[in-house]
Amino acid sequence: MEGNSWFGRVLALPLHWQIAIALALAVLVALPADAQTTLFGASLVGVLSFFGDLFLNALKMIVVPLILASIIVGVRNMAGQEAFGRVGGKTLGFYVATGFGAILTGLILVNLVGPGEGTSGEAMRSALPDAGEALDKVEGRSAADLVGIISRAVPPNILEAALETQLLALIFVGVVFGYFMSRMSGPPAEALQNFWQGVHDVMIMITMWIMRFAPIGVFALVGKTLIVSGFAVLGSLLLFVVTVAAALAVHFFLWLPLLLRMVGGIRPYAYYGKILPAQLTAFSTASSSATLPVTINSAEQAGIPKRITSFVLPLGATVNMDGTALYECVVVIFIAQALGIDLTFMQQFLVVLLALLTSIGVAGIPAASLVAITLILTAVGLPVEGVALVLAVDRLLDMCRTAVNVTSDLTVTALVASSEGEKLPDAYGNEDEA
Repeated sequence: MEGNSWFGRVLALPLHWQIAIALALAVLVALPADAQTTLFGASLVGVLSFFGDLFLNALKMIVVPLILASIIVGVRNMAGQEAFGRVGGKTLGFYVATGFGAILTGLILVNLVGPGEGTSGEAMRSALPDAGEALDKVEGRSAADLVGIISRAVPPNILEAALETQLLALIFVGVVFGYFMSRMSGPPAEALQNFWQGVHDVMIMITMWIMRFAPIGVFALVGKTLIVSGFAVLGSLLLFVVTVAAALAVHFFLWLPLLLRMVGGIRPYAYYGKILPAQLTAFSTASSSATLPVTINSAEQAGIPKRITSFVLPLGATVNMDGTALYECVVVIFIAQALGIDLTFMQQFLVVLLALLTSIGVAGIPAASLVAITLILTAVGLPVEGVALVLAVDRLLDMCRTAVNVTSDLTVTALVASSEGEKLPDAYGNEDEA
């Protein structure tokens, strides 16, 4: 009875505490173990690989319906507004600009710091048996690959594009389908809207269900990595966390406030004070979607009219993921560094482009960025098993980047409102301000 009660209390813990416990258990299991250790006659590394692969496969399983439904629903809702041409253009422009700025910030810092380089990188390479093959794949990449990806944006076969997970093609199809779906009316339009909204909601539920097994995936993947590579990997992970946190801080405390001040004429930290409930909720839940009601309320409390918030913020919760895009870029470059791969400018530009595109299709739920990261790794020829290197610290960084995502949504909302002539009480500077 006591054992069952203790187990029940563990299951009742928040997910991030369950993952922390799984991480601690992975360390305890890996300490006395090595590659030859067996469990009931089976290789311990093999057992961990089995469960780790199940978790990775589950993440990859939901990629196509999750991204396609998110794009279709988001574009349909946006295109259905009367101000689509004006407000929609401003919104998308600001979202792309902030996302691109975030990615470049992460790209610069990860190249300057080099968290995956050095002796710890050598240790991590031994944890990824396909490192040599990955090196051969990436060394053959060039600008022609980028041109080829762009040329495949219009797929000759939608089903084939879905089967091959051609991301740009899926986004193009989703945008076109969502836009023309908004042009329809009557029962067919309602049926389509209900269908894709239902697919979107179901995929979010499935993703949340998969994340219930994240502690098992973390235990298996991190345990395997530590057994094969040893504990030198942890030193590089600490530097990786510092790199991501620093890049997020630069975007949060410098670039977004600068946009508010220079473009919107808004006192950034006065505005931050009004949207603090949304920022704290985003940090604690690590979910843009779950935070959306608080985000909308905070924006309206800051004086932004509902006609702006009801359009810009739901779209932002789907397509604007500055922190996520930054994180995806840093993770992929970090894994490449750990594999000893020196990516060229064009190869890194490909990562930047894919990080921006995949961040648009990532649902605003905890750890959904892992899905996008596996896509980028595959596109640039890196093994998806590399995700195991960052799973141990993903939850903490997920909380940080979600707070940045929501803050960016609210920043763009304020900028759009300002450009539409709306005034935010107590958020603008005045003549006697020091």
